[in-house]
Amino acid sequence: MSLNILNIVGARPNFIKIAPLMAEFATRPQISATLLHTGQHYDQRMSDLFFHELDIPQPDINLGIGSGSHAQQTAQIMAAFETVVLDLKPDVVLVVGDVNSTIACGLVAVKLGVKLAHVEAGLRSFDRTMPEEINRLATDVISDLLFCTEQSGVDNLRREGIAEEKIHLVGNVMIDTLLKNRGKAEQSHVLDDLGLSSKSYALLTLHRPSNVNDAEVFDQLLDAIEVIQNTLPIIFPIHPRTRKILSEGRLGSRVSEMQNLRMIEPAGYLDFLKLMAHAKVVLTDSGGIQEETTILQTPCLTLRDNTERPVTITHGTNQLVGTEPANIVKAFSMMHAVKATSCIPPLWDGNAAVRIVDVLVK
Repeated sequence: MSLNILNIVGARPNFIKIAPLMAEFATRPQISATLLHTGQHYDQRMSDLFFHELDIPQPDINLGIGSGSHAQQTAQIMAAFETVVLDLKPDVVLVVGDVNSTIACGLVAVKLGVKLAHVEAGLRSFDRTMPEEINRLATDVISDLLFCTEQSGVDNLRREGIAEEKIHLVGNVMIDTLLKNRGKAEQSHVLDDLGLSSKSYALLTLHRPSNVNDAEVFDQLLDAIEVIQNTLPIIFPIHPRTRKILSEGRLGSRVSEMQNLRMIEPAGYLDFLKLMAHAKVVLTDSGGIQEETTILQTPCLTLRDNTERPVTITHGTNQLVGTEPANIVKAFSMMHAVKATSCIPPLWDGNAAVRIVDVLVK
């Protein structure tokens, strides 16, 4: 008997998470796996590059939704996805992460009576002003199978009253991808291309609306970045949203005056993995980067007041430093005194996808 699984991706972090699952599905003759891209992130060059680098099969279906407000994007995905589910009649819809595509496709699936599996379930920042937090909470409530990356996810779901038989601690598919591609990433020429040597630079990413859409917060972060770049060059692969904000306001001229802050185009997966591995420190507001730096043993300063990935602090190399300039600069200056831990979170061993597929087959 064949198991028909419809897998959803919508944004670049989803590609990294789906890659090991699609590879594992291909080894199981009883599984028929379809890949659907909602088009939520629609940068064709970056999408194609990620699919090529991670050996992900081209999507069977692309809804081509594109950008819009949260409501517009979610509604358009739901309307288009409903037709697909009615046509394909999958046994399971599998969603990953916490983007709008995750909740939109999840809602359609359960309302049509299709089983829903959520990979990366149970993560909580406890900050409901984050759109991703609402997506996580809502997706977990309606899912039939919840696959957790860390123990905090299991604990959160239990606390929220989710039935025990739905919850599975399986490890982290993002780390499956990292471990598989680490050797390949080392062959990248990105350091040479940028004239960098190992541990001679900081790496910066900023994209969260709470950080870049609020001019006052962004200005504060630039206060800290300005100080740090005087000590250590900063490489800044710039998110399209962040670039747009800088180009429209006075903060752009402020950034252009920082001699040691180098803005570059968004990097492909392998180039970015090498940049992270060889950075002296990573400054970020991304969730996934907190996890990847933990495995790479690269110190990470998270420019947020909360994290949905606490294991990166208890086991990993991550420090939560907030957005106050003094706290960020202090953490940076004390960084050399804090040794990166060698403790890897449980089950972050490269086999999360195997465990997930085992559960789905059962």
